[in-house]
Amino acid sequence: MKNLFKVALVAIVMLLAGNFAQAQSKIGYVNFGEVVRAMPEFKTMQTALDSYQKQFADQFTVMSNEYQAKGADFQKNAAAMTDAVRAAKQTELQDLQKRIQDYQTDAQQKIEAKSNELSKPLVDKARAALSEVAKEKGYTYVLDSGTTNLLVSPDADDLAAAVKTKLGLK
Repeated sequence: MKNLFKVALVAIVMLLAGNFAQAQSKIGYVNFGEVVRAMPEFKTMQTALDSYQKQFADQFTVMSNEYQAKGADFQKNAAAMTDAVRAAKQTELQDLQKRIQDYQTDAQQKIEAKSNELSKPLVDKARAALSEVAKEKGYTYVLDSGTTNLLVSPDADDLAAAVKTKLGLK
């Protein structure tokens, strides 16, 4: 009987502690991507990234045009070629196609790295402002409504306006 009382007492204490902890948590949300895109530095970053991307796109266009021209030439003259020449031209086309694919993969990786490098200061600045707002308003957790499907959320817990104000945005 004494053990049953102890177990019941521990269960009640755990239940009350859980409810108390829940009462202390305050959850807010913000569309973080929207806040970053509203920052004036974002346009500058996007322009620099577009310029960087264009370099790769221009080179890719040159390579693609070369491949198409060589492919069309091969199609047109394949019947007149000897087997050895035809095999060499096919190998040359395959090598060019592989170089184009490798270039495209490398370009995508470099563009992604450049994007991360350019956006890091913006993201850090927005995250710092969000942390300050959450702390000032007493929020324990803040969800990103741009990546999370919030099915029900009160307007009062949307921190976007407060974060934009903290960053000096309209």
